[in-house]
Amino acid sequence: MKNFCIYILTIALLSACGNKPLQQQTTIEKADFNADSAYLFIKQQVDFGPRTLNSEAHMQCVEYLCDKLASYGAQVEVQTGTMTDYANKDITIKNIIGKYNPDKANRILLAAHYDSRPWADNDADINNRHTPILGANDGASGVGVLLEIARQLQISGTTKGIDIVFFDAEDMGAPQFYSGKEKEDDWCLGSQYWAQQIKDSNAVNRYNYGIVLDMVGAGDAIFPQEYFSLMYASNKVKDIWKTAQQLGYGQYFDNTQSYPITDDHYYVSSVAGIPCVDIIHYNTQGAQNGNGFPRSWHTVADNMEVINKATLDAVGTTVMTVVK
Repeated sequence: MKNFCIYILTIALLSACGNKPLQQQTTIEKADFNADSAYLFIKQQVDFGPRTLNSEAHMQCVEYLCDKLASYGAQVEVQTGTMTDYANKDITIKNIIGKYNPDKANRILLAAHYDSRPWADNDADINNRHTPILGANDGASGVGVLLEIARQLQISGTTKGIDIVFFDAEDMGAPQFYSGKEKEDDWCLGSQYWAQQIKDSNAVNRYNYGIVLDMVGAGDAIFPQEYFSLMYASNKVKDIWKTAQQLGYGQYFDNTQSYPITDDHYYVSSVAGIPCVDIIHYNTQGAQNGNGFPRSWHTVADNMEVINKATLDAVGTTVMTVVK
């Protein structure tokens, strides 16, 4: 994730998505969400250590996430596949899929990546740049929010078809110190694999929309309306951001349009053809310096100290309200 291609954003281009305006909504019922619970789920992932591919922490996290989803009533499977990394080496990825009411059509996809970056290659200290990161925000935060949503789905019950997917190998793009040629498709390997399988199985039409959560835990989080999200799913973007503002979370959900960001949602939309929205921390003003991501992004500082329960509450309550 997290390289981004610079495009010129214009109102004309973004309005060309052809979505109808949302009807005005006067009242909204706030869904239940417990930020303390989401925080605990994040901490439990971080306690394993860096969840880099083929590490013991990664394997422990796979087992943990499968057990949690199953305990909250989901039908769980691990999707195993082979992808090629930035150095043209084959790697094994494990996507974790929890399904609610698997026989239902018109499904909703909720997703986040659970792997963590193998290198702190954006760290100010050059001595840290080969160190794996804990990924409390970049990885674990989105997963923690979705685990709490799974818990709430078990408590309240749901008749909807919902898939919660934890993508692997999202953060395996070439490190900044890599001397070879970097490609955008080196990122988000798990979602690329999942999207291709969905496309090949002709299951695309089962999904109404998707929401990806990435870096949703920092206290200073800003979630703009990301370019690819508007391109592929502008109606759902407007729905989510309007819901957040009605719930009182407008300080997080900014109507500013951001640059394109290579994240899991892009492949869900472009490969699988499922309209997908990315809720991702990105400060468009910071993009003037080439990086609008959080200060802890791809550094050793991405630990539990950056996680803020108020932000988790804003994101989790908004998504849960939209889904319900």
